[in-house]
Amino acid sequence: MIIREGRTFSSVPSLFDHMVEIDTTRLRETFETYSSIGQTDNDGLHRLTLSEEDARVRDQFVSDLEQLGLEVRIDEIGNIFGRREGQSPDAAPVLVGSHLDSQPYGGRFDGQLGVLTALEALRTFEDEEIKHERPIEIVNWTNEEGSRFKPALMGSGTFVGEFSVDKTLAETDADGVTVEEALEAIGYRGDESCEPREEIHSYLELHVEQGPILEDNEVAVGIVDGIYGMAWLEATVHGESDHAGPSPVYSRQDALVAAADVVLNVRRLSSRVADDVVTTVGELEVGPGSINVVPSSAEFTVDVRSYDDDAVAELVSCVENELDAACARENTTYDLEEIWRITHTEFSSVVRESALEAANVLNIPHQQMIGGAGHDASYLNEITDAGMLFVPSVDGKTHNEAEYTEWSDVIGGAKVFTETMRRLAS
Repeated sequence: MIIREGRTFSSVPSLFDHMVEIDTTRLRETFETYSSIGQTDNDGLHRLTLSEEDARVRDQFVSDLEQLGLEVRIDEIGNIFGRREGQSPDAAPVLVGSHLDSQPYGGRFDGQLGVLTALEALRTFEDEEIKHERPIEIVNWTNEEGSRFKPALMGSGTFVGEFSVDKTLAETDADGVTVEEALEAIGYRGDESCEPREEIHSYLELHVEQGPILEDNEVAVGIVDGIYGMAWLEATVHGESDHAGPSPVYSRQDALVAAADVVLNVRRLSSRVADDVVTTVGELEVGPGSINVVPSSAEFTVDVRSYDDDAVAELVSCVENELDAACARENTTYDLEEIWRITHTEFSSVVRESALEAANVLNIPHQQMIGGAGHDASYLNEITDAGMLFVPSVDGKTHNEAEYTEWSDVIGGAKVFTETMRRLAS
């Protein structure tokens, strides 16, 4: 025994003296297999939620979970869970995972890497017969991206009670297809209630950074302290169609001109209210859409983000002020709807400290940081101790086919993830 400052410490090796060794070859082969489902000609990923491609990748995921001997269940909005029991089956489980849906013509790493890292960690536990006190559950969340159905983070948001199941099932895509109809079409509307069936001990998610900080700092892993808050807005400017030739400019009610003014000024709001503020117009649709007709309508979206919730609220007011001014100049009117807002997230010290210990023990370069993108972990943080790990994105690129993470960084992140998961479950 070792005596130190009046306390007694055992010299018996600790549970964590043996580091778990993941199978890096298997992880890469699994990644390539999943990446082939919905793969684009430019080596990206087009796997919109609840599409045929999403059905195929879900089938692959369920098959892999069953081969591991996990208890698989699917809830009523399509979230997929696989459970590995612990030595104390009644203990609150550790939840791990991310999402398998992608952006339109997006990258292979966003979301998918988090699910497959968690899958490899569980496979490694099985290979090495790792024992852990708490059950571990892996999850694939439905519609994290929000690109086919709005809002984003739909699966996790419904799971924690932020959205009602009925409202989620009734949401429609651009073609009028509801979430419920899409789930039924691909066979993934499950029987389980979309809610926690027990207390959850913690939630851990690995994700690509989607920014340049880790690469610029030559750091392999980011341990995330928190996530930006954000708001999504939909604006429609109403004007009047007219002929592009005979109608004098001074008499026109041009919806696109008013909208264009707003789009430019929304861009200029970035960093004006707070240093970290970012603003984006990502969608724009003009009607009637003829080369020689003055536009009568212009619909567009606005995405505003900051770690300061007051700054987000002020930005929403600024957008409304810009619409007021632009529509007054062009003699048009507008509708503005806030379709989604989420406050900033401050992650749990429980998960963060476990991740810091793991990274230090493994001697993998790491740093603490704030994330600018929305993630399922933000909603899970409302009901349990949640946390995230980031791995670098080359050139900070994401949400496009050029998205890439060096494989050495994937391995570093997977090692820290696996060791963190073991600490949380033990």
